[in-house]
Amino acid sequence: MRLALLDVTDGAQSLGELDIGGLCRRYGLVPPARQRLRKDPAGRTRYLDCEWDLPSGEVVVLEVDGQHHMAVEHWTADMRRERKVVIGRRWVLRASTVEVRLDAADVAADLIAMGVPKLSGANRALTRRAPDNS
Repeated sequence: MRLALLDVTDGAQSLGELDIGGLCRRYGLVPPARQRLRKDPAGRTRYLDCEWDLPSGEVVVLEVDGQHHMAVEHWTADMRRERKVVIGRRWVLRASTVEVRLDAADVAADLIAMGVPKLSGANRALTRRAPDNS
């Protein structure tokens, strides 16, 4: 429960995004920046589910799509937004909430292949420990 609360305070806004926190802990990945604000070309405020700034200067985005993203109107809007993100020089990966929960190893392997860094040994131990409430 404490780890879920930490994920929520770090910006997780859905169960799928909470599962990303667990995935990162399980596979020793640096946790993402969540719900990172950006402006689209029309100046509208948009948020990206998960972003990692890579040591190379590139940015990997993971969008976690729940069932409502499968409806044609959402899917079309998602594709349009994704094109704008890619034009902005970010790598976009997409995963369904089911995939993140039931096939986390595959999602983690893809993130690692894209260059998402692993935590160092000391930092990895810190992410598994419950927060000190004193």
